[in-house]
Amino acid sequence: MKRIIMTLALTLGGLTGTLNAEVLETRLDNGMKVIVKEDRRAPIVVSQVWYKVGSSYEYGGVTGVSHVLEHMMFKGTEKHPPGEFSRIIAANGGSENAFTGRDYTAYFQTLAKDRLPVALELEADRMRNLLLLEEEFLKEVEVVKEERRMRTEDKPNSLTYEQFNAGAYEASPYRIPVIGWMSDLDAMQVEDLREWYRKWYAPNNATLVVVGDVEPAEVVELAKKYFGPLQPEQIGSPKPREEPAQRGTKRFIVKAPARQPYVIMGYKTPVIGRAEHDWEPYALEMLSSVLDGGSSARLSRSLIRGTEVAASADADYSAFTRLPGMLLLDAVPTPGKSIEQVEKELRAEVERFKQELVSDEEMERVRNQVIAAKVYEKDSVFYQAMLIGKLETIGLDWRLADEYVDHLKQVTPEQIQQVAQTYLIEDNLSVAVLDPQPIENHKPRKPVAGGRHGS
Repeated sequence: MKRIIMTLALTLGGLTGTLNAEVLETRLDNGMKVIVKEDRRAPIVVSQVWYKVGSSYEYGGVTGVSHVLEHMMFKGTEKHPPGEFSRIIAANGGSENAFTGRDYTAYFQTLAKDRLPVALELEADRMRNLLLLEEEFLKEVEVVKEERRMRTEDKPNSLTYEQFNAGAYEASPYRIPVIGWMSDLDAMQVEDLREWYRKWYAPNNATLVVVGDVEPAEVVELAKKYFGPLQPEQIGSPKPREEPAQRGTKRFIVKAPARQPYVIMGYKTPVIGRAEHDWEPYALEMLSSVLDGGSSARLSRSLIRGTEVAASADADYSAFTRLPGMLLLDAVPTPGKSIEQVEKELRAEVERFKQELVSDEEMERVRNQVIAAKVYEKDSVFYQAMLIGKLETIGLDWRLADEYVDHLKQVTPEQIQQVAQTYLIEDNLSVAVLDPQPIENHKPRKPVAGGRHGS
């Protein structure tokens, strides 16, 4: 049942915001959005700052700059030298980290509730006062390059996925790997980071999310104190870079040292706010969960335990992205089985949605799993903040998080069939196959010391 939201006008020191029983939302005079959610079950608080910039904002020549800048955000301001940010948070009994994605870069801390001012003061300082020292950059970009080698180039499935995205998308910036192309990392200069930082790291391009044992009005006053004096930046909207209609199935072969083959299939699909019908992304979410949602899901039941053609098989789709993406299927064949057999079985599962309706039992199983997952999420203060920050940063309303289950409950088997027939078609399909090469002479690289622990 949808919760009833009581909305009140709230004025705090000249700021106008929205307050409901759980969440306060407001905007500072400099354009920074502040969202605070009370959760009093433990005397802790999670603080997150989300910037509307990630790899999908990048272009050829500077790919990876968002991620490298994330690393550099821990390398010092005039007030706090390199390493001081993490040291201060740890000295106050907290933990911190950061991550970069396609559509956002986020920084977070978890602390005792009375330590929140420490986190906000540090975040406000580095939002506009980062030094970006040449010597620190030269060390850190080498760490990122080694990270790329270890996480992508030395991992055949990851390398296949990267090549898959680069080929499946033509105009969409989702073809850009978050960590960047090695040639761009090699050519990157600290001035590239300075320009990126100046352009995107501003209060009017950021959202502060605080969840925990707090008084929302007090958090807003703290936000005013620390972030309020920061000057906004003139920020234009990124170019659309719309993906053109695909005109036939794309196929790629990726040769890399590996022990076993691997296949990944992706169908171009819409997302919330970019679909012809509002219900379509939710129907795709349900379809994905019917395929891959535990041991009783179709991929596990049919490909792994049934025909035994796959050692592993997965499906993935997200309705919550800034730009349209893909519904993905991937699998590793069982020893003795071929990639062709696995792909044939994956295609058969897709065709099954077009020919017959999902059973009531399967629909009920998925709904129960989704509801259980949402209840579990409520137990995590961090995840509550994460979901609010993600939705706001990609241009959606955070309230969608509370409406998600209701939308899924309304999906019908006929709607699942319709999205399968509309989007899971050959002209929307891209397929990448890993062709294993001998690994005898291939030695994994050892990690280098230092660097950020974010991603």
